Amino acid sequence: MGRGRVQLKRIENKVNRQVTFSKRRSGLLKKAHEISVLCDAEVALIIFSTKGKLFEYSTDSCMERILERYERYSHAERQLLANENESTGSWTLEHAKLKARVEVLQRNQSHYMGEDLQILSLQELQNLEQQLDSALKRIRSRKNQVMYESISELQKKDKALQEQNNLLAKNVMEKEKAVAPQAQLDHAQKQSLDFSSTLLPQALQSLNFRSNYHQAIRSSDGISGVNQQDGDETAIPHRPHTLLPPWMLRHLNE
Repeated sequence: MGRGRVQLKRIENKVNRQVTFSKRRSGLLKKAHEISVLCDAEVALIIFSTKGKLFEYSTDSCMERILERYERYSHAERQLLANENESTGSWTLEHAKLKARVEVLQRNQSHYMGEDLQILSLQELQNLEQQLDSALKRIRSRKNQVMYESISELQKKDKALQEQNNLLAKNVMEKEKAVAPQAQLDHAQKQSLDFSSTLLPQALQSLNFRSNYHQAIRSSDGISGVNQQDGDETAIPHRPHTLLPPWMLRHLNE
């Protein structure tokens, strides 16, 4: 089994304490030498025993130079800490100023809102009234300016829309003028087609009527001839044009 963890506390036995000091001192000096060689570090080690005896170790016997460097760095560190303390103090003062200013602004804002007016004197109330009046005048002036700018912008938009409307109306009129001759031509062609479709059936009906009429005349002539040959005294005489109007007779004679 391994050794347990040694509790660090002062050794009461003087002999054992002296032996332990001697052993640990030698080990500490050895470690200091090793770290200086392995890591190329400047090491300075100072040990005082309980009886006031000095034991030291320094890299390349440069104890004074190492101590001077230590003093220089320690002084710079102390100066940096002092500056930080001063800056901290200045920041604390600045924080207090800003906090007081915020409190004043919050109080003024509450007064502008009509709150906490009981603590104000007559002079303070008069000053507050003047500030509110001047602020109200500036607000009204800005409002009127914004309204005028809005009206002007709307008028410009209205003018632009009217110009666009006039341009569209002009384009429509030009298109209508261009389409009108073609529409008239189409209408004339349609009328001619309607007139032809109306006259053609009438002409066909007229021709049909003439052919039927001539057939009727021939048949009546044949019947009259048969009646005359048979010697029928009651035969109807042949009068083909007695029942037709004059205009139809002219049409038939053509």
